[in-house]
Amino acid sequence: MRARPLRLVLAALGGLAAAGCDTPQNYLIHTGGRAASWIAWLGWEALIAFCAATLVTWGFLLWFALRRRGTFAEHAPIDINSGQAWILIGGFLVPLAVLIWLFIGMMDLMMSFPMGHPATQTPDIVITGQQWWWEAVYRFKDHPDLSIRTATEIHVPVGRPVNIEVQSSDVMHSFWVPKLHGKIDLVPGLKNFIRLQASEPGTYLGQCASYCGEQHANMRLRVIAQTPRDYRAWLAHQRADAPAPMSPEAMRGQQVFLEAACSLCHTVRGTPALGDIGPDLTHVASHQTLAGGMLENNTANLEAWVTHAQSLKPGSPMPNLAEFRGADLRALVAYLQTLR
Repeated sequence: MRARPLRLVLAALGGLAAAGCDTPQNYLIHTGGRAASWIAWLGWEALIAFCAATLVTWGFLLWFALRRRGTFAEHAPIDINSGQAWILIGGFLVPLAVLIWLFIGMMDLMMSFPMGHPATQTPDIVITGQQWWWEAVYRFKDHPDLSIRTATEIHVPVGRPVNIEVQSSDVMHSFWVPKLHGKIDLVPGLKNFIRLQASEPGTYLGQCASYCGEQHANMRLRVIAQTPRDYRAWLAHQRADAPAPMSPEAMRGQQVFLEAACSLCHTVRGTPALGDIGPDLTHVASHQTLAGGMLENNTANLEAWVTHAQSLKPGSPMPNLAEFRGADLRALVAYLQTLR
């Protein structure tokens, strides 16, 4: 009967531990890139060392508690000079050895990372962190004057290293995709560099890892790793201008877009809309998310984001556009959903 509560407690703790590991950004169980695998090994070593040190410490505390004799009123003189060796070994030498071991492992890991450098590598992608979304500019070595802009979703080919330059346009941010690499800081006025390489296709979730304001938690991103063939097809599609609307409702929606403030902030290539304040919307309907990765890209969320952005993401640069309603709103959304 006494063992039953203990078993229940252990089962509950085991369930909580297992639930804590089942997250899209957990890099300790499954990774999608070599760099993340190296970081995972170091993470496991640190976790095991911490657990071992904790167990040993609690074991010593329990041992001392069980072998204690007498009462607190009866104690040896404070200058008895016993136990200093245990204090030196357990309180200084063992922690120092563990920290040196972890420090050497961390430095070796950092030296193993091919981070790329502007003097030797031309960046394939330039990522700019803004409050609170990510802009990615793709550059082409065969066409230096050509580039494409996307927002929040970053596509990379599987099996090939991608050199990325990161920078900030406002405050400090931190680019972090746990299953692919460690985090790297974006400091205003400075450029930093990282090299991503995905080992298998998939969608890897990322996050700004440095507090950057009230919507920091909603500054999300996705790295979509594709086979080389699919990646080339995606790039070719992204180079193209926006398709012309075909249905009467979409044509009306394009007119609404161009006559409203939308065209002052956003670009839709192939139209007079050339704003560069907000994300490029040339192929917005092909994106999985809206609002800096916060919302799924569907009709209901698109309507809500266009009209009440400040209710969904307070402080965002996207203003409320409540003047869009009824037929105009439906036409506008229908036009945006043709931009694939």
